[in-house]
Amino acid sequence: MATAPKNHGKAWTDADLQKLRDLAQANTPTRVIGLKTGRTPAAVQQKASSESISLKPTNQRPYGTKKK
Repeated sequence: MATAPKNHGKAWTDADLQKLRDLAQANTPTRVIGLKTGRTPAAVQQKASSESISLKPTNQRPYGTKKK
């Protein structure tokens, strides 16, 4: 059985939210954000969604513009 993350069930602090914003701004993958904050990727996605923080990568080309 998998072990629970170190912050499992704990409330998000202001410092946690700031770290989430900074990591999301830096295009950090959701799984890596989870590892750095001690939370699951699902918890990171849920909190980002509730705080209106975009986790979409900003350095990718729009769909359908790949060079041939």
